Amino acid sequence: MPASGHRCSSLYRWASIFLLFSLTANLPAVFAKKTKKAAIKPTVTPVEIADEAVWQMNYSKADSIYSSELRNNPSNVDLYWKMARLQVSLGESFPKGKSDARMLHYRKAAEYARNGIALDSTNAKSHTWLAASLGMMADKIGTKEKLRRAQEIKRELDTALRLNPNDETALSMLGSYYREAANIGWFRRMVGNAFIGEVPKGNYTLAEKAFRKAISIDPGIIRNYHELALICIDSGNKEEAVTLMKTALDKPILIESDKRRIEEMRALLKKLTKE
Repeated sequence: MPASGHRCSSLYRWASIFLLFSLTANLPAVFAKKTKKAAIKPTVTPVEIADEAVWQMNYSKADSIYSSELRNNPSNVDLYWKMARLQVSLGESFPKGKSDARMLHYRKAAEYARNGIALDSTNAKSHTWLAASLGMMADKIGTKEKLRRAQEIKRELDTALRLNPNDETALSMLGSYYREAANIGWFRRMVGNAFIGEVPKGNYTLAEKAFRKAISIDPGIIRNYHELALICIDSGNKEEAVTLMKTALDKPILIESDKRRIEEMRALLKKLTKE
């Protein structure tokens, strides 16, 4: 179980759930890359080229193509959530000291996602990336607003998974949500409910289930192994934590936050193997 000092501070930092994607944060966190098919397609569409550019972290190229396609196809709902995903990735590419630049991209991401939902409320990815963008913005607001935002994030994740139970990105974010909520504890939850409103609810079992399902759907995402390993460490299962982190180190870097996670896992592995 986590140390008491860690638990005491978690009430006031729960809103960094999604900053675990870059993170602190932190979605989005959490960006699942589709497995490439063995067969080479005879033609490649501009959107497919932009998708690949995202995974190569060539964000300017992806932005140029997506923006052009959106001008030509303003009713294409998939372009809106892909632009939201891109804006989250762009925000993540700035160092933490560039908070204004990061926030600008997160706000754009939320706007694109909301526009996608307005066009088609049954598109799961639009709800997923709205949740991600809202979570990334959560570090610059007051406690009560953070609590309200957490409720909205959870609603969007629930909607995304109701529409698509196999949305690996939403599952990954949900796992982080439950993990952070579990750290609050019943006493802090009681105090939070009395003085500042409803506090997010969750536990390690729910978090572990979400991460394991996300890994089963797409085994190539570093953050899911890292987050699940942290749960295993908190639960006393250090052996599996080591296995998970070693597996993660063999996965490709897909987003900027993967670099930070790799450094953290190497440090953790060094510590755990010495114990």
